[in-house]
Amino acid sequence: MNFSPINAVKKQIIITSFAVVLFFTPLVGNAQQTENPNVLKSKIAASKNNSEKAILLLDLSSYYLKKPGEFKTDLENARMINAQAKLLSDRLGYKIGKARSILLDAQIFREKGDTSNAFKKAKEAVSYSKNHNLTELQAESYAELSIYDASLEQKAKYKETAIELFKKSGAKEKQAENLKGLGELYSINENPEKAEPLLKESLALYKAIKYQKLQGVYNLLSEVNTQKGNYPESLKYALLAEKTAIALNDNSLQLSSIYNHVGLVYYYLRQNNDAEEYWYKALEIAKYHKDTEYVRTIGENLCSLLIRQKKENEALKLIKEMQLHFPTSNIERQMKENYLLFNIYRILKNNSTATVYYKKLADYYGENADRNGNSIAILRSFASYHYQIKKFDDFYRTIKRLDTLAAGAGNNLIRSESYLIWFKADSSRGNYIEAIKHYQLYKSLSDSVFKGEKSKQISSLQIEFESEKKDKNIDLLQQKAKLQEIKIHNDTIVRYLFIIIVVILSALVVLLYNRFRLKKKTNEQLEIKQQKITEQNELNKKMLLEKEWLLKEIHHRVKNNLQIVISLLNTQSAYLDNEDALMAIQNSKHRMHAMSLIHQKLYQSDNLANIDMSWYIYELISNMKECFNTDDKINFVLNTEKVYLDVAQAVPLGLIINEAINNAIKYAFPADRKGEVKIVLKNIGYNNYELLIMDNGIGLPDGFDEIERDSLGMNLMMGLTDQIDGIFEMKSDNGLKLKITFTRNTEFEASTENAEII
Repeated sequence: MNFSPINAVKKQIIITSFAVVLFFTPLVGNAQQTENPNVLKSKIAASKNNSEKAILLLDLSSYYLKKPGEFKTDLENARMINAQAKLLSDRLGYKIGKARSILLDAQIFREKGDTSNAFKKAKEAVSYSKNHNLTELQAESYAELSIYDASLEQKAKYKETAIELFKKSGAKEKQAENLKGLGELYSINENPEKAEPLLKESLALYKAIKYQKLQGVYNLLSEVNTQKGNYPESLKYALLAEKTAIALNDNSLQLSSIYNHVGLVYYYLRQNNDAEEYWYKALEIAKYHKDTEYVRTIGENLCSLLIRQKKENEALKLIKEMQLHFPTSNIERQMKENYLLFNIYRILKNNSTATVYYKKLADYYGENADRNGNSIAILRSFASYHYQIKKFDDFYRTIKRLDTLAAGAGNNLIRSESYLIWFKADSSRGNYIEAIKHYQLYKSLSDSVFKGEKSKQISSLQIEFESEKKDKNIDLLQQKAKLQEIKIHNDTIVRYLFIIIVVILSALVVLLYNRFRLKKKTNEQLEIKQQKITEQNELNKKMLLEKEWLLKEIHHRVKNNLQIVISLLNTQSAYLDNEDALMAIQNSKHRMHAMSLIHQKLYQSDNLANIDMSWYIYELISNMKECFNTDDKINFVLNTEKVYLDVAQAVPLGLIINEAINNAIKYAFPADRKGEVKIVLKNIGYNNYELLIMDNGIGLPDGFDEIERDSLGMNLMMGLTDQIDGIFEMKSDNGLKLKITFTRNTEFEASTENAEII
């Protein structure tokens, strides 16, 4: 039976029929500083511009940080030079230099293995660059944050934020790089459905900017298609990665990764000789770079091939050699080694030793492989083990879970091999009806993977790639043949060549003349169209400016009219002695002011559609504090997110807040009682928001529902809540707690976006 990927931070492990196959992805990172450090030092010494000097110091620090190899002296040089750059940037008030320096500090700490300080510095870099509007550096800082230990969702959120900021700053190459990194993150976590569209978007963006080093993206696309069991597509991208790397003379560890992926696809396709050839090439490059992780990964792949060829003892020997020459303290790598040994001893039917390794794996991954990822790989091996030792209850539980996961991943190869062992288990227990059903499913899925159109596609890809590899030799042979023909038929060629040239030149003259006439006519038509478009655009701009001016004038006049009404109410109150009438006028003035603030913000802002509610609530509360002189009695606590609402929702919400705060000031704290009123406005998911107004006053009186529900203030708040399609809740909880839940109106935004598209 086959096994499935075991993921690591940079690499992945896959176990197949009689063995374990591993594969890893290309590392994602910034381009290495290639400028000679001596040249940088000379430039620093000669520089008379302090800002330029700071940048050169940062470049030199970055050079030592990214220099191949892991030497303490390089990291120390990077730290000291970066400290100089930071001091110079601080003295100059050079914000870009300081932001880069903070980010470099994070990267230096990370390389030293001090992830705690590295994470703090990365957060500091985010904060500093955000406060100083350094968009691209803010994006780089978020990309740095995505490297540290966190949940997949948090890492993806950091990457997505970095991508949006790179897009905003116009840094397309870095945007593509982080799309690739996000795709790799989902791939490592066995989510190829999310990874593939991100990688294709990255590839399209790279191609749009004519970026040539595409082998890493192709390599990742090969990986996700392997995870999905789409081997023709996986082989296509793997061969494209190889072709691109060779064309660019890439002999880095990335080429080792590419060769490993090509070998992996061939391994799945049962083409052992091709898999072996590519893995040995990958191993040679990994050994040249002295990279333990790559050497062990490819060595374990070769070990899996030996197991498939029934050479288990040779596989054990290879594992022991790796333990001796390439030891590792990485827990994930140790678990992969245990995984290999578990399957080797299981296949050798050494159940007692296999059980030892089974317990280690079960402790780490769980008996249902529900911890630390790699569920498919572990479940496939566990299913084979339970079948072998005849623990059928455990086997059926495991195989059903495995089939569900494989179906979700769309990997028919895994499912077909699962059904084969399922058929054997059913047969051994005399359950022949189920056995026949599972054997039919095995044949159906197996045929879909290895026969028919997919096999033709794979053969076509191999033939195409092999043909391309031989093109150079064929071209050379053809050139030699042509030279010989030229020597033999020289006189004939010269004679006919003259005739051909005359004919071609004549045809070219006619063609050029026709093209000239056509182009001239086309240009004239384009000029006329362009002139019309320009005139229409100017007219549209003028109309838009007039419309904006009119809208601002309307909001200004509405605000002024509301202020006039407030003034009239003030005048009217001077002639009244009735306390209830004065209270009604006072309440009306507050409501008018709440609406007036909306229109004031609209005509003062460039945004004529939406109101910043955090600003609005602050201004509204400030006005009410002044009107009621509550500074010594009531403490107002605001916790409001930056939420933008249109006028249709902002006005009702403002009136609700006005009414609730008015009531709290008047009734919550009688007899000079002191207290606190808290206003919270927050997002609770997608476009849903929650407004909370809480006080620690006396709360609702007994019998409130029967007596007070018909009051003007209560009816007003409930009616306004219905107006914004919200939910109104109110209860006593150490005071009064009022909660409004509503959905933000996005119809205007959608229409604006559509208008921009048109």
